[in-house]
Amino acid sequence: MERTDGTVYVVDDDPAIRTAMSRLLEEVQLPVREFADAQSFLDEFTGSEICCIILDIRMPGMSGIELQKKLVADGHDSPVIIVSGHGDIPMAVDAVQRGAFDFLEKPFSVQTLLDRIQQALAHHRLVRARDGRRRDLEVRYQKLTPRECEVIDHVITGKTNKQIAFELGVSSQAIDARRANAMRKLSCDNIPQVTEFMLRLRNSVTQREERSSPS
Repeated sequence: MERTDGTVYVVDDDPAIRTAMSRLLEEVQLPVREFADAQSFLDEFTGSEICCIILDIRMPGMSGIELQKKLVADGHDSPVIIVSGHGDIPMAVDAVQRGAFDFLEKPFSVQTLLDRIQQALAHHRLVRARDGRRRDLEVRYQKLTPRECEVIDHVITGKTNKQIAFELGVSSQAIDARRANAMRKLSCDNIPQVTEFMLRLRNSVTQREERSSPS
């Protein structure tokens, strides 16, 4: 599998497991940071980098499940892999339904662990790229005045400037100016590009709302 750079956080109260995972990840040249409990992890975690978080379910204090819930509540998009024993599988499945990337049942193979980590890092990179594109769309759209937004909403329905001017009760020259200003702010050269821009913007906003809504 193609290597994907990123930091791997290992949160497990068993020092032997932390050491074994750290050595394994260092062998494949992946940066790794280990924590013995959820709170020490939260004290240092910022969520700013491409990463993957490996959580043991059963830990003293805040459990892995509780930590995963907090990360989701705080709006972090970092993929979480839950490590579970046989008796923890129902909890692990529930965590996946709430947004965890996957769970691994003990015992698992070294290759399975490495594969899922690489997949999680690749997923996180795609998420960050997608969110970056969405932010770019939103920033450009927010430059428009309310009147320019109004004109664009009419333009993408196929109406002519004269039709828009008649409906809004203003001159065609005013519509020409608003449309030109809006297209410049959106970095669009023609109406098909404006239509594509608005479609992408609305789709990205819908997807964000669906991800943030409770399941």
